Amino acid sequence: MTAVTDEGPGQVRGQVGGQGPGPERGRSPDEGSAPREGLPKDRGRPGRGWDDGLIARRAVSGAAPQEAPAAVPDDDVRPQVEAYVPSGSPLSPRLDALRELVGLSRARLDRTDLAEAGRVLDEAAARQRLSSRHTVVAIAGASGSGKSTLFNTLAGAQISEAGLRRPTTAAPIACSWTDGAAGLLDRLAIPGRLRRRPQQSGTGADEALQGLVLVDLPDHDSAAAGHREQVDRVLALVDAVVWVVDPEKYADAALHERYLRPLAGHAEVTFVVLNQIDRLPGEAADQVLDDLRRLLDEDGMALGEHGEPGATVLSLSALTGDGVGELRELLGRFVQERTAATRRLSADVDAAAARLRPVYVAEGRPGLGERAREEFADRLAEAVGAAAAGQAAERAWRRNAGRACGTPWLRLWRWYESTRQPRGLDRTVFAAPPEEQLTARQRVEQAVRTVADDAADGLPGPWAQAVREAAVHGAQGLPEALDELAARAGAEPGRDTDTDTDSGEPAEAAEAAEPGGRTGAHRGRAVGRPPRPAWWPAAVLAQVAMTLLQIFGGLWLIGQIIGVLEPGLLTPALVMLAGIVGGPLVEWSCAAAARGPARRYGQEAERRLREAAAGCGRARVLDPVAAELVRYREVRERYVAVTEFSTMGG
Repeated sequence: MTAVTDEGPGQVRGQVGGQGPGPERGRSPDEGSAPREGLPKDRGRPGRGWDDGLIARRAVSGAAPQEAPAAVPDDDVRPQVEAYVPSGSPLSPRLDALRELVGLSRARLDRTDLAEAGRVLDEAAARQRLSSRHTVVAIAGASGSGKSTLFNTLAGAQISEAGLRRPTTAAPIACSWTDGAAGLLDRLAIPGRLRRRPQQSGTGADEALQGLVLVDLPDHDSAAAGHREQVDRVLALVDAVVWVVDPEKYADAALHERYLRPLAGHAEVTFVVLNQIDRLPGEAADQVLDDLRRLLDEDGMALGEHGEPGATVLSLSALTGDGVGELRELLGRFVQERTAATRRLSADVDAAAARLRPVYVAEGRPGLGERAREEFADRLAEAVGAAAAGQAAERAWRRNAGRACGTPWLRLWRWYESTRQPRGLDRTVFAAPPEEQLTARQRVEQAVRTVADDAADGLPGPWAQAVREAAVHGAQGLPEALDELAARAGAEPGRDTDTDTDSGEPAEAAEAAEPGGRTGAHRGRAVGRPPRPAWWPAAVLAQVAMTLLQIFGGLWLIGQIIGVLEPGLLTPALVMLAGIVGGPLVEWSCAAAARGPARRYGQEAERRLREAAAGCGRARVLDPVAAELVRYREVRERYVAVTEFSTMGG
């Protein structure tokens, strides 16, 4: 808002004579400016009585001149600007919390959502820099309600023009009971030519009004759009409002729907005055006043009728003076409390917080629970094929056990079958068909969408969108990373198994040839070479023994057939039969013994691949989503701090 003037305490007397804000304003003839014809030469000089020009002379015409209050001396060092927020007031922490809230939310909310909160912070900072000894009260009302007459009655002088012509008040007019309110009036953009001083009588009522700055506003229902704009602008800046209604327009929808209902939270700094009760016969004034209270209650405006905080409602007649003394007394106590600015700003903070409630308050308890995390891990494990990898690892373990503990003839046959295949065919890792790849990618995308929806469930719109965007952005590259995990899990067990058994290389050589050995990130025992239990050497020795029995029995029989050995077929036949039967029996026993370890090995492989997929999803999706939820909780805590210490009664 553009400041119009910047006068000090001693310049107000030079403005009330109707001069404009030009450079000659307030200058006396002794300063080099020729006196204007028709004006007293001693006007504005120190030590002389205060003169308000033509308007003041009209007000005091025919009456004995009264001595004006003494001017503020030049050596008065009383501060004109001081902090108005009392110590221990909750307003300061609320403003700090609102400022932090706006700062934390700029990256997540639209500028329009934070516009009102930013305006409240700016106006609060501007009001804190101005005088705390003054209370700015605006008198507002509809056309013909008598607000200008009430303004003049309170000021004791004909300051604001009142008459039958409508609209009468075209611009805000200010009346200040004490000096030092220049900054406040500059904030309201009231020019110096429209700033007045009251006709003070020196009574106790006038003493109570010291610090009051009364502003007469144009009609809020004026046909001129500029008048309504001025009313809205000034009402957003004053400390309190006196609404003047008359018996004809007190129920006007324009007043209740446009002003009183939206400003219901400002009840503590609101006065509603039923004027012109002199026009109502008998008990009609009480009936109209009761109906006015009913309408205000429907507007949601709390009424402080029995000492409770709320709006003050009373009836009076500005023309006859009936009830004006009560209003003057109420305004005096209100001004002397010096809490109007704090109450007004607190109500503004309440209103801004109420507007921000839809973007900060969630329904229920949003967040990522353990169930949502487990379901996300299950979907990723399904997409990466953890169960299939575990089953493949189990089969590999059992196959290795069978190869290690099987009969030599069976192993020889398997070697012969492998030599008939193209070299390296069994070690090649074939890519999954495009249909399966597409399905896996779709599963990953579905898992991300589901966990994002679960995390955003109940969040306000902007924060739910931020959570979904974080999940989608983090999921970029997740299918490729899961494919790499699946490829490692599917390639390495087959390669190690074939290397260890088919080529006949010892286990130590195979481990040395394997990059990373058993300590690789994805090459542990669960996805690498199956471990060998302690009973394998005994099983191998038993199988060797069975093979030797077969060979020994066969050679014995051959020796008897060719006549080298003495005949006796039963014994060598039994030895050979024991070897033939014992070999498969050892192999079957080893297969039965290998079922448990193979199952555990498959489960371990599935668990490790599942954990790897879950870790990848956690780092790429869950952690960014959790960070957004933490940010939301931070701003929610700031929002609670803003609303927790509400000082208004509503």
